[in-house]
Amino acid sequence: MTTTTTKLSSCFLTNGLLGFSYKREHGGSPRFFYLPSRRLLPASCKIRQQRGFDSNKKQEIKKGSPEPILPISSSLQSNSDEEDSQSDNGSAETIRSTVETNHVDKSTEKRDEDVQKSEVTPLKNKLTKKKDESVHATTDILTVPEVAKALSINESGGEQFSDGQFGELMTMIRNAEKNILRLDQARVSALAELSKILSEKEALQGEINVLEMKLAETDERIKTAAQEKVRVELLEEQLEKLRHEMVSPHPESDGYVLALSKEIETLKIENMSLRNDIETLKSRLRSVENTDERVVVLEKECSGLESSMKDLETKLMVSQEDVSKLSSLKTECSDLWTKVESLQLLLDRATKQAEQAVLVLQQNQDLKSKVEQIEESLKEANVYKESSEKIQQYNELMQDKVQLLEERLEKSDAEIFSYVQLYQESIKEFQETLERLKEESMRKEKDEPVDDMPWDYWSRLLLTVDGWLLEKKIANDDADSLREMVWKKDRRIHDTYIDVKDKSERDAISAFLKLVSSPASQGLYVVHIAAEMAPVAKVGGLGDVVAGLGKALQRRGHLVEIILPKYDCMQYDRVRDLRALDTVVESYFDGKLYKNKIWMGTVEGLPVHFIEPQHPSKFFWRGQFYGEKDDFKRFSYFSRAALELLLQSGKKPDIIHCHDWQTAFVAPLYWDLYAPKGLDSARICFTCHNFEYQGTSSASDLGSCGLDVNQLNRPDRMQDHSSGDRINPVKGAIIFSNIVTTVSPTYAQEVRTSEGGKGLHSTLNSNSKKFIGILNGIDTDSWNPATDPFLKAQFNAKDLQGKEENKYALRKQLGLSSAESRRPLVGCITRLVPQKGVHLIRHAIYRTLELGGQFVLLGSSPVPHIQREFEGIEQQFKSHDHVRLLLKYDEALSHSIYAASDMFIIPSIFEPCGLTQMIAMRYGTIPIARKTGGLNDSVFDIDDDTIPTQFQNGFTFQTADEQGLNYALERALNHYKKDEEKWMRLMEKVMSIDFSWASSATQYEELYTRSVARARASPNRT
Repeated sequence: MTTTTTKLSSCFLTNGLLGFSYKREHGGSPRFFYLPSRRLLPASCKIRQQRGFDSNKKQEIKKGSPEPILPISSSLQSNSDEEDSQSDNGSAETIRSTVETNHVDKSTEKRDEDVQKSEVTPLKNKLTKKKDESVHATTDILTVPEVAKALSINESGGEQFSDGQFGELMTMIRNAEKNILRLDQARVSALAELSKILSEKEALQGEINVLEMKLAETDERIKTAAQEKVRVELLEEQLEKLRHEMVSPHPESDGYVLALSKEIETLKIENMSLRNDIETLKSRLRSVENTDERVVVLEKECSGLESSMKDLETKLMVSQEDVSKLSSLKTECSDLWTKVESLQLLLDRATKQAEQAVLVLQQNQDLKSKVEQIEESLKEANVYKESSEKIQQYNELMQDKVQLLEERLEKSDAEIFSYVQLYQESIKEFQETLERLKEESMRKEKDEPVDDMPWDYWSRLLLTVDGWLLEKKIANDDADSLREMVWKKDRRIHDTYIDVKDKSERDAISAFLKLVSSPASQGLYVVHIAAEMAPVAKVGGLGDVVAGLGKALQRRGHLVEIILPKYDCMQYDRVRDLRALDTVVESYFDGKLYKNKIWMGTVEGLPVHFIEPQHPSKFFWRGQFYGEKDDFKRFSYFSRAALELLLQSGKKPDIIHCHDWQTAFVAPLYWDLYAPKGLDSARICFTCHNFEYQGTSSASDLGSCGLDVNQLNRPDRMQDHSSGDRINPVKGAIIFSNIVTTVSPTYAQEVRTSEGGKGLHSTLNSNSKKFIGILNGIDTDSWNPATDPFLKAQFNAKDLQGKEENKYALRKQLGLSSAESRRPLVGCITRLVPQKGVHLIRHAIYRTLELGGQFVLLGSSPVPHIQREFEGIEQQFKSHDHVRLLLKYDEALSHSIYAASDMFIIPSIFEPCGLTQMIAMRYGTIPIARKTGGLNDSVFDIDDDTIPTQFQNGFTFQTADEQGLNYALERALNHYKKDEEKWMRLMEKVMSIDFSWASSATQYEELYTRSVARARASPNRT
């Protein structure tokens, strides 16, 4: 019993209980000593008035508690947060401490009473004052004297500890055990990371050993060159000896000796020339010896590398003490690994040059053998001295050989000189690389912007600052200053984050607040409020625009944030560092205030805030993005909640960019409700991606979000043209926004007509000064045939062989005939809706087959009768050799069709922008398109003489009928079949066109800048 009591006492002390005692002889039940913490003491005053414990609230608080970014003990912190919530709600069971005093003398009892009178009452008063402070303030740990004070509670006030309360304590104990288990798991994970670092270090040491071996091999080769020099000297001596033998007297007749002497004298002169050449060769060899000094320098650099390795080992030793710095050590190891690889490449290059020098020395050995042959020839001359004719022939032969040797020596000299020069250049390049590495190391030590960290890192840091602000842990001005430092990628805030990321949140906030003095940034602060964003929540082109434009603006130095609804059907695996804030944002709707839970994360490097309404209708937990009967209410609620988030977080954006009717409510809400409240720093930009969808609804529905229906339901405000009791959000956004854009210049002209404007043409014409069309771009990283992982073979504009391989692979995959490789393949990827010209797509299938081509269609229709019609066509061509219909959407297959097709057909009735024609040209596929909207701004007919040749990139037609389509399709197939070389040049041209977001982002940047400049210059910002 004593052992059990000791264990439980230690556990209960952790949760505010000192221990318990048990009196068997009195038949009493166990009694507990309760020690309230500073968090619980204020609540205990209310506990005597409130009974009952709501366990559901506790579970709800557990689920909603986020994991903080900076503190390591995140799981432990959540338990303390639960205690805070329980204390503040006053929902805890009354726990009275009872002390068994049978074995305590009277003096102790009297002292306890004195302590209770003098200490407990002030302590309770002090804690009661602290109850008005922030719920999130960090609680200090009780000291030993405070424990003594808490134990001095009067015995007469004690109560028995109930079974329910005991169960609650056991739950606390289990939570503490879970926290310990999480700490153990974190330590095991850290040890695994450390083991990985050590293995990388061993691999790096192995690479250094290989470099040392290569240096040793270079030394051996230089020694071999020295030995060859000695052999050349011996050869010289032999030639000198041969010369003396030639001038020695001979017992034959004087005339013959005189003639022979002249011939030998000639040979002497030639040998002297050969000697000079050998001397030149010796000087070249001496220059090769100088490479020893360069190798010594190389060895010194390797020793420097070894010292760097020692520094790395030191860092690894430090990492064993501080596991939180493993990520920084990984980065340093990766950089050092890259540097070693570059050094190894340079050493390999130097080694190759040395090998070439050895080859030259081997050629010199061949020269030696030639000289030996000369000696043998001279001996033969002595044998045939009696025959003058033979001597003459022999002399001629000798002259030819000597001439040949001279030519070879000259060639050898030139080769040696070139090899030595290349070797010197490689050594120079090696030294320059080392100097550059040293300069980079020195530059990192200076106070410069940190450009080598990904945008995910800065977005995460920015979200941390926003979280502190929303949780009211830092002031608005401090948050603005910290955002500016993050915006500028200030090294100080980066270093501070690295230093404090393993410390408590209080220490982290304190360190960050020391960095609040920073100059203003030159970029713009842009906030996109949208219903979609690729790839987490994408239905159509809107999601691509929000992500693509956001990343392009970010690359141009602007601060970009996104606000999205938190759908239940999002791709959560594409969101990094997703976490919920400890605070909620309240927003008005239908006459009440509703709480909104705020989540933060990064998507492709962009910081994103997700709003989760705590509304009983569960607006964004429907399993789909659009198509609900209450879509008007869903997105008007979201628009107001997004502005409320900006207001309560103290943000001051320069531009608020809203998209389509779903967030068109932002414009009137901003100017009517939020600018008067202080959120007045921004200009509103509205982009309509398709005027076909305007989100009209009954005028009474507008009042739910707090807008004045009587003021806005007017022809010059938001009243729809079709009826006096209907509201048009798109019309309101056009009127209330400072900038209005659509997705292509031609579409901007079309919607200003009665046919294309869908009732808004008069509104657009009256606001034409702020209305412009900007052609969208595509994500050229995702759509890149040179790196596309979905393709059978990658290719580019300079190497089109891979396109033929992809064409063959697609035919084989779909069961199409490959008998004629030059048979043209026409592709089509689209949604089968009337806007896309489904009747022309159907006609194109049959007409392509008649003209001797193949046709592949990928796509489906939400319209039942269209889907049934194309299912019938699919069955008709199910086993056909040249036609295949795939009535679905397949991401991988779409990439294959773009890469394999020779032509791509887009016969849209109207097309605001269109991306398929740009993607097709990116893959060398020639578009056949109708001249409408964005198609007219991106596809230009190659047979139109009014268009400059450099812009001609496809085939177009004007009328939306079969004759117009036939005209373009037949011309395309004729060009393909008649002139293969010209078609290849056309493919190369279209693949070189830049359809990235860079140009579009520049135009948006200019619009933003002009609008902000006008606002700052004018006292009236409306």
